[in-house]
Parts: sequence; structure tokens; C-alpha cells
Amino acid sequence: MSSRHGGVAPPRLADVAELAGVSRQTVSNAVNNPELLRPDTLERVRAAIAELGYSPNRAARNLRTRASHLIGLRFAPAQEGTANAMMDRFVHSLVETSSAAGYHVLLFPSDPEEPTAGYEALLRSTAVDAFVVTDTYLTSPQVDFLESRHAKFVAFGRPWTHQGADHPWVDVDGAAGTMLATDHLLDKGHTRVAWLGWRKDQLIGEDRRSGWSRAMHERGLSTTGLASRSEDTVHSGREASRVLLDEAQPSAFVCASDTLAMGVLHTLAERGLAPGRDIAVVGFDDSQVAQVVTPGLTSVRQPLEDVAVEIVRALEGLLSTPSIRSGGVLLEPELIVRGSS
Repeated sequence: MSSRHGGVAPPRLADVAELAGVSRQTVSNAVNNPELLRPDTLERVRAAIAELGYSPNRAARNLRTRASHLIGLRFAPAQEGTANAMMDRFVHSLVETSSAAGYHVLLFPSDPEEPTAGYEALLRSTAVDAFVVTDTYLTSPQVDFLESRHAKFVAFGRPWTHQGADHPWVDVDGAAGTMLATDHLLDKGHTRVAWLGWRKDQLIGEDRRSGWSRAMHERGLSTTGLASRSEDTVHSGREASRVLLDEAQPSAFVCASDTLAMGVLHTLAERGLAPGRDIAVVGFDDSQVAQVVTPGLTSVRQPLEDVAVEIVRALEGLLSTPSIRSGGVLLEPELIVRGSS
């Protein structure tokens, strides 16, 4: 097969039909509606597709099915003064997993003043088939908005303030992660393990705090005076850890984020204390900073690659015919131990 430009023309649907000995409609069904074909026929067509290296014309298929094969994801800029690039790692995993399933991720900007504006624009243009929502720990106006528009979406995060919600979601068990961190420190002989977390209205932070509290109480240890709440910045972590060291005199810290843990490391450096030797420190998220800072920050790592797989699986269910709505999936994190503990 030669093109007008002297190269090799890509195989056409008709070429697949001829090789497989079936009609063009049968080839189309094999690509778009395989459930309509007998197994032996489907196998024969797929063998011909593989042999010829045929790739269906996605644009033409989109026109017929009104599907874009695009998944919308609102992407917020990184917050200044933090050490967390978790969303970058998650987006990479989601893009990679979606691509393998035949979808592409369309990023759109975040507007704090109008959190639903980007969703509204994409719904009006029918540019995407579904959305992935990531900030469910907030008041979630976007979840309410998408549900009111009967839009398809999967949430990365539990429906914290929507207990009766039935949309599919995937989350990581933060409480289990901080229990791992606290038990690790308790097993090493620490009895005064401080908690450095976020404001009380940050539900993810409160969930993580509960893991620390439970681990301490299960060992018969008091948590009185050992907890502090602050903003999720390195500066806030530094200020809060100064107060805790002076007033509670802990021998170890468990932090709600690597950002806060970096604040603790700053305080230790100011006072000539060595992390891991004098004061143990554990963070959360296993950021790139945790991996390169001296002596290495012990941190709870979220399985973001597995999160992406489960989200895409839920999206495939939502976008199938008939649509299949899955429930919630809660994944377990792991503790990455380094020199700071």
C-alpha cells in the first residue's frame, strides 16, 4: 500500500475486513462494540488488526459515538512555602494509566474564586467524557455541581462531608499511615511522640491525627500537650515545633505532611539537634524533598500509582454501556524509613 507521497499508507478498516474475511461493519463492531460478535469472529478480527497494525480513526469514531475519550482534571498551582509535589506524581500516574486504557487527561486551571467555572465551560462544550475530582476534603462545591448536572466523575478522596454520596471514589487510608509511623517510633523506644498537624477544619489532617492518637492510646500513652495544629507551610511547622519542644519536650514528631516535617528539621538545625539521633521525625507523602534532604526523611508514602489504576477502572465502568457505578476504594500506604527516625 503506497501513499501519494511515496511512503507506506496506514492500513484501513477495509484492509482488516479483507484479511479477516468479514464485513466492514463487523470490523467496526470489533473495535466499538465487541460484545456483539461471536468469540471466534472477534478473535479473527483482532488477529487481523494486530497483523496489519491497524489503528482506528479516533476522530471519526468520536463523531459517531459523541465520545471525546478525554478526562478533565482541575490542576492547582503548587503552594508556595511547601515541600509537597504529590499532585505532580499523581497526575503523571493518572496520565500514564489513562493512556493505556485509551483515554487522555485534559488539565484545566483552578480558580479559587469560582471553583466550578472550569467544569461549567467543559460541560457546555462537551469536551470531556468525565472528570477526576481531587479536592474533596474542602466543602466540595464542584462535587455538588457535577452531581446537579448529572456529570460523570470519580473522586480522589472520600466524600468527607457527603456521607450519603454514591459517586465512585478512591482514597488512601491516612489514619493507617500515621499509625504505621507512630508504631515505628514507639517500637524504637520513644514514649513522648508529638503530633504536628493541620487546622481542625482540614478533615484529611484530622483523619491522620486519629492514627497517631490511636497508636499512642493502644500503648497506654498519654497525648495530652503533645499535639499542635498549624498551616501547612514550612514556616508554620518550624514555629509549632519550637513551641512543642519547649513546652512538651517530645523525643519524636509525627507530622501530617513532609512540609511540616521540614519545618521541624529547620528547628532542630537551629538548636544543633540531629534528626534521628536526638529527635526523631516522620513526615507524610514521601515527597522528593524527603528523599534528598540529609539524613533522609522517614515518611508515609501514598500508593498513587495504585490510586490512578483504581480511578481509571472506575471511569471505565462509568463510561461503559450500560454504565457501571462502583463504590469506594480505600488503599493502604507504606512507611519509608530513612535516617530521620
